[in-house]
Amino acid sequence: MAGLTMLAGVPAAHAERPLLPGVGPGDRRVPVDAAADPWRSVVRVQTNLAGRCTGALVGRRTVVTAGHCLFNPRTRRFLQASSLHVLFGYDRGEFTRHVTVARVATDPAYDPAAAAPMLAGDWAVLTLAEPAPDSVPPLPISVAPLRPGTPLMLGGYSQDRAQILMADSACHLLGESGGLLVHDCDATRGTSGGPLLVRTAGDSAAKDIGANGGANGGASGGGWAVAGVGVAAGNASAVRNFAVPSAHFAALLAKDTAAGQP
Repeated sequence: MAGLTMLAGVPAAHAERPLLPGVGPGDRRVPVDAAADPWRSVVRVQTNLAGRCTGALVGRRTVVTAGHCLFNPRTRRFLQASSLHVLFGYDRGEFTRHVTVARVATDPAYDPAAAAPMLAGDWAVLTLAEPAPDSVPPLPISVAPLRPGTPLMLGGYSQDRAQILMADSACHLLGESGGLLVHDCDATRGTSGGPLLVRTAGDSAAKDIGANGGANGGASGGGWAVAGVGVAAGNASAVRNFAVPSAHFAALLAKDTAAGQP
């Protein structure tokens, strides 16, 4: 539960990186400022079972992450909301705010215990018990189709540098496969649920869902929007990583906003 799912059917990694699936030989990940845009909107999601992943604030009380991060393999059930914690501004054991989770929504068709889980459903929406700090802007959601070659960024709390926020800010979309976005961002275990970010400039499909009780086109996030959440790491010499497109959970976010949910 501490990182990206290993994509079934992908060849084994070379021996030099047995514990870091999803990171290429030229590892582009660098530390980023957890207090600067858009990274201040990236959160650390922790469980009472000592599991941890990454998430992104997309509404005053709404965080998106990967569904498999919330799964208890022993009970073969998703964890209750009361077992989940969201940490803002996490850096080397310190954080600016700890918020508990009031409600969890996952894709009904996604079962991490299945022989062949439907990875395109590997997302979760967390409703926080209280609003995020005023200093943390929700990231807008982008559901616009992306072309191969589109510049992207991906950040999170990787297993090998778990105490600081690391990001690859020089990666690109490669295409789509099986309902997933395929990209070349360096990311490994612990980065699950981290936002796959795309520039909002000129993106009419970028919506700030839930930030002000409605949808505002790209109003926050430092010019970046969430195009998806990281869920799976390729484990081969030609590294490819995978993300669930935001379009898969955007309807739920919009429904909650319309119903007056935060």
